[in-house]
Amino acid sequence: MSRGGFRRLRKWALLAILAWVALTVVPVLLLRWLAPVTSAFMLEARVEALREGARGYRTDYRWVSLERISPHAAIAVIASEDQTFPFNYGFDFHSIRSAVRAAQRGKRLRGASTISQQVARNLFLWPGRSFVRKGIEAYFTVLLEALWPKERILEVYLNVAQFGRGIYGVEAAARRFYHEPAARLTAGQAALLAAVLPDPVHWHVDRPSRFVAWKQQWILAQMRNLGGAAYLREVKQNQ
Repeated sequence: MSRGGFRRLRKWALLAILAWVALTVVPVLLLRWLAPVTSAFMLEARVEALREGARGYRTDYRWVSLERISPHAAIAVIASEDQTFPFNYGFDFHSIRSAVRAAQRGKRLRGASTISQQVARNLFLWPGRSFVRKGIEAYFTVLLEALWPKERILEVYLNVAQFGRGIYGVEAAARRFYHEPAARLTAGQAALLAAVLPDPVHWHVDRPSRFVAWKQQWILAQMRNLGGAAYLREVKQNQ
């Protein structure tokens, strides 16, 4: 390659990097203060419903600030999904190592996602478990951890997590299943919502299976072990 060709290639590479930064860093930075209008998962679910010809499908998504969400809901999702959330940097390396070892033994690639990783995935990415998707998810997770405080990550998670078909966020879930705002969720109600998070399409808050009911009780025990509201202060202190 000639010197001129190399310079053009370097120029285009630099432009591509700058474009990638603009398309990723800027939205993440803006969402530190702005409430997301929607998420990649909400859009994907709507497209899938249209593809299947599902009539009457709608997205129930109601943003509320963290101050208007019961502390029980916050501690329930941490107890269920990511108990090291206040202290980790977006990755649970112990769980990741266990998942990779299981995959190397021929087992299905399973999740080892922190709350930060789930926010990155729900907001910006598509469903799936490929290593390529995981790599992009890791990139967005680093951005979130670098640009957002932990409180904001938890606030967004509680607002975009799926709790049922078309139901996103604890406010929509609380009003749909309990006819109460998220601010009034009890510990038991919050634990049941958190119990369906791994598979909110097939596990139901209003029709909990025996396993979901068992998991609700497990989450309640974990909430007590973590110290309840006192544990949430660690989120604010580890910004």
